[in-house]
Amino acid sequence: MADQLSADLASLRIARDAPPPPRRFWPYVAGGAALLGAVVVVRAWAIPYAEARLFKPEVTLTEVGVVSPAQASVDLTGTGYVVPQIVAKVGAKVSGRVTRAGVREGEAVKAGQEMFQLDASDQRSAVATAQARAAAARAKAGAARARARVARANVDETRMQFERKKKLAASGAETQSTADDLGARLRSLEEQVHAADVEAQAADADADAAQAEVTALAVTLGNMTITAPISGTAVTKPAAVGDVVGPASTLVELADLATLLVEVDVPEGRLGLVKKGGPCEVVLDAFPDRRLRGEVVEVSPRLNRAKASGTVKVKIIDPAADALPEMAARVSFLQKALDAAAMKEPPKKVIPAAAVTERGGAKVAFVVEEGKARMVPLVLGPAFGGGFEVKDGPAPGARVIKTPPATLADGQAVKEKGGEG
Repeated sequence: MADQLSADLASLRIARDAPPPPRRFWPYVAGGAALLGAVVVVRAWAIPYAEARLFKPEVTLTEVGVVSPAQASVDLTGTGYVVPQIVAKVGAKVSGRVTRAGVREGEAVKAGQEMFQLDASDQRSAVATAQARAAAARAKAGAARARARVARANVDETRMQFERKKKLAASGAETQSTADDLGARLRSLEEQVHAADVEAQAADADADAAQAEVTALAVTLGNMTITAPISGTAVTKPAAVGDVVGPASTLVELADLATLLVEVDVPEGRLGLVKKGGPCEVVLDAFPDRRLRGEVVEVSPRLNRAKASGTVKVKIIDPAADALPEMAARVSFLQKALDAAAMKEPPKKVIPAAAVTERGGAKVAFVVEEGKARMVPLVLGPAFGGGFEVKDGPAPGARVIKTPPATLADGQAVKEKGGEG
């Protein structure tokens, strides 16, 4: 037993003269390399990604443009709006409550057509009362004139008797007193005629005044019916039944769509390129694939000092029944008019090359809407100038990010350089 214990103790004894085991450094090297790789990844990707998520990156914006096939003959291009030249803001001359509305938004009306009726019960009652007063005054005037006619007849009869009695008194066949009595009665009857004439004149004046009141009240009554001052289309929502309106209210706005022109602001320094009667090409933003022929009809005789520009009015020659007031339009002022074949070529939608990037192996662009970047897939055509023709993608005029950061994600909030937010 003792021998076994001694052997066990001897096995536990450290041999101090034995060589040390070899040291292994590769685990430390591998750990250091992994740590260094993690630091590189954090600095190169994780930190920018976190910053992009936590903060709004500043971006530079550009636009998707439209290039016309007639670009070679374009002297000047400007943007403007479709504006009707004849507009009427229909209002009421008197205050009242709308009892009938006979027009709807977008409906065409003719000049003189009834559009609104205001509550006219009080006015009709006032007209009836004034008409009764006028009738009474006319009746009083008629009675006064009748009395004047009777008085004149009595005067004529008495004058004849007076002349006869006066002759008889002069010959001694009649007493002078009888002639004097007839003379006094004649003077009394003449005064009655004068009084009746004055009464008739006063009654006529009362009748005229009452009739004038009837006329004035009838005009007010007529103002309760509101008609269209021009032929046109209701371009605003009209007043509704029950609305209380007054002289300061606009019940509806009418526009003559036959007088639509495109009004373009042209910089003062380039107005020399615009001539009255000159050919133009018009592209409405609502219909970017449609090209319309236009013609300059007016150049503003006065400039806007604040904007250093003048207004040029362009008539659309081609049918454009779907053109509406306040539509945005792009106008190209041309050196020569376009022929029918050239008009059939659709305009090209072009995006700057700097706005094109890749996500997941596909071409995309980032459109800024309400302060956020929205990723839009692109189907590109051939290169065009400094960009690419867009077969499918953002609409013309869309604001896209120029040279978007690699960390930019769909829906991320962004801030335009130099802007607020």
